[in-house]
Amino acid sequence: MHELYAPFNRNHDRLIFMDIRSAELTKYAANAMLATKISFMNEIANIAEHLGADMEHVRQGIGSDTRFGYQFIYPGCGYGGSCFPKDVQALLRTAHENGYQSEVLAAVEAVNKRQKRRLVDLITRHYGDDIQGKTFALWGLAFKPRTDDMREAPSRVMMETLWEAGANVQAHDPEAMDETRRIYGEHGSLKLCETKEETLEGAHGLVICTEWQHFRAPDFDLLADKLKDRVIFDGRNLYEPDLVKKHELAYYAIGRGDSVKKEN
Repeated sequence: MHELYAPFNRNHDRLIFMDIRSAELTKYAANAMLATKISFMNEIANIAEHLGADMEHVRQGIGSDTRFGYQFIYPGCGYGGSCFPKDVQALLRTAHENGYQSEVLAAVEAVNKRQKRRLVDLITRHYGDDIQGKTFALWGLAFKPRTDDMREAPSRVMMETLWEAGANVQAHDPEAMDETRRIYGEHGSLKLCETKEETLEGAHGLVICTEWQHFRAPDFDLLADKLKDRVIFDGRNLYEPDLVKKHELAYYAIGRGDSVKKEN
């Protein structure tokens, strides 16, 4: 193995040899650790909302500590995909089957499940319980950028909850449109749009579920003109609240903007 991989190990040895059980546990533990960082930051963001703190400032402060760094400390509307949910659940089940209850991993899973409803909670806070007949523009369907993967995607929880409440969704994603059609078919409360601007036509508010690059610099004047209720629900903290406010738009984010408890 050393001879085979020698051309790739010129700077330092990247090979680590261990027994099969340890290798398997390493793989699950690595993904569970990253999922833990995400759920922890989401928990802190929810605490920040109650305390009146700005989560972006908190994130920058934590990331500046070299013991932690900036990777995987962005709060949001929950993690999805094929790896993190599956591996956390598998490790939980394996521990249980072998006589150990992992309270930390159970909390990671519980926080993430709750976090996928966070945008709906903010929508309910803004509108009250009755959103029947409302239409929401949705930017982002895939669980993360640069993929069409919608497995365990927060967008699915958000859309399905809105539909149950009688609301409609007009959605756009650069990659996941075909996958959305495969999952939901011709759903009566879902319209798939070719551009992000098309989703705004007749929409009451904008919801953001995926941090695609071309969602990061929108035309806020256009948003203010098109959105009937002039409100944004941002599940990825893409914008500065003060900038959004200058365009007279309400802005709910994760531990930022109108999501945060105001000082008395």
